[in-house]
Amino acid sequence: MTKLSVNINKIATIRNARGGNMPDVRLAAINCQKFGAQGITVHPRPDGRHITYQDVYDISPIITTEFNIEGYPTKEFIDLVCKVKPHQVTLVPDAPDAITSNAGWDTIKHKDFLCEIIAEFKNFGIRTSIFVDTNLKSIDGAAKVRADRVELYASNFHKDKKMAVVAFSEAAKHTLKLGLQINAGHDLNLDNLKYFVTNVPDVFEVSIGHALISDALYFGLDNTIKLYLRELR
Repeated sequence: MTKLSVNINKIATIRNARGGNMPDVRLAAINCQKFGAQGITVHPRPDGRHITYQDVYDISPIITTEFNIEGYPTKEFIDLVCKVKPHQVTLVPDAPDAITSNAGWDTIKHKDFLCEIIAEFKNFGIRTSIFVDTNLKSIDGAAKVRADRVELYASNFHKDKKMAVVAFSEAAKHTLKLGLQINAGHDLNLDNLKYFVTNVPDVFEVSIGHALISDALYFGLDNTIKLYLRELR
């Protein structure tokens, strides 16, 4: 069964809109795990508009499943990850002002940069994943920089999921041949999740935030996590 990691950034976004500590992102992380999530994902950005660096430090001690920290590898981000030592770090190529992740790494162009950063994380025993598109050369590049996994940028499913899934299936097969594991995220939701994991082989983990937290407003967090887990089965 593909594991579900819940990205709790949107909970922090609601809190930050008014200040204070409501909703409590630390409690949300505790509850997500209690309700069945197999991991917690956070993506701290330089402007602190949702999850902050302090949140990451506060959440880390209560993780009983798996902790995944996403982000662009600035010096501050690298220092944070090396101090917290999560189970996994997912590297994304976002500009500091990006609203959300919208593209994968050019692992050929940034080979030396990624090699250096990944080597540092490996020294701390942290598993590394690289956000990539379905471009097979980018996946080849991920293997060359010694990443452990790639996270496929699952997009375009709202247009034509049958056509969209073909490229992801081929990318996954290519990834497996290189000996890398596969994660996926971004545009996955209750409408396309089962279709995605059924047609893309051996997806180890999905990281879902925006859609899941939005659904929780209607169905409740406990029920929503169970609905997503049901799709993964």
